[in-house]
Amino acid sequence: MACGVAIREGPPQMSRRSQNLAGAGLGLAAFGAYACYDASAKFLGEGYHPLQIIFAAGAMCMPLLLLYVLVDPTPGSLQPRRPGMMALRVVGTLVNFILGVWAFTLLPLAEAYAIFFTMPLFIALLAVPMLGEKIDLTRGLAVLMGLVGVIVALDPSQTALGWGHAAALVGALVGAMNYCIVRKTGAVERTAVLLAWPLLALFFVTAAAMPFVYVPMSAAHMGITAFMAVTLIAGILLIIAAYRRAPAIVVAPMQYSQIAWAALLGHFLFGEEVGPRLMVGMVLVAAAGI
Repeated sequence: MACGVAIREGPPQMSRRSQNLAGAGLGLAAFGAYACYDASAKFLGEGYHPLQIIFAAGAMCMPLLLLYVLVDPTPGSLQPRRPGMMALRVVGTLVNFILGVWAFTLLPLAEAYAIFFTMPLFIALLAVPMLGEKIDLTRGLAVLMGLVGVIVALDPSQTALGWGHAAALVGALVGAMNYCIVRKTGAVERTAVLLAWPLLALFFVTAAAMPFVYVPMSAAHMGITAFMAVTLIAGILLIIAAYRRAPAIVVAPMQYSQIAWAALLGHFLFGEEVGPRLMVGMVLVAAAGI
């Protein structure tokens, strides 16, 4: 791997293929967990501020995070070996989560995902300067095709674009940067380090906003935030494992499995319908990423 990150090379073809398959499978599971988190955030967004939703889920994450740090068998401290990259990842996580939850509270699930599906295309672009990967004519055309897919899905002539769409687009760009950082630093940083610093920063930043946005939560809604905490921790651990095993270009397209999640969760939980134009656009973006 480029950029000074040492990755152990296995036996030629079969080992690489096995690692790619493992990375793709872990990525698939991670994005399934993230879809559950997103749907829960949208559900709670009807009655709570996005910052309170993130804070409540973060508070539920703290015991799980402490437990993981205590049982993690990997030797070492929680001090990052690449502090600059970790600081960038922390800022990226803050921006990504806040904008992401905000977008899901404002937009239908499928519409928000149509924009977030540009993330693998942003990864393909950012992987050039950040990871030393190459972009050729095929990848360039795929990026353009993905942008066409988003335009088809959203149909700007018929859809009033608003802050939710802008939040989703910026969240997708920052999320792409985050995944490239995980790929770049995953071989030298402990999983506990990659997990702990962004979650702690997210918790304390949103905690500072609570005096301004907090409203009491029911026991049932607290239970939902506990579910969000479990899916969030699971998703982060799975995506870190995925990017350690396979290149970004292999893991990123697994995000498109969320097309099915968006259709199912949006229909059964929120009564949303995925129209033919939106579905065609989402499939175009997915095909471009793959």
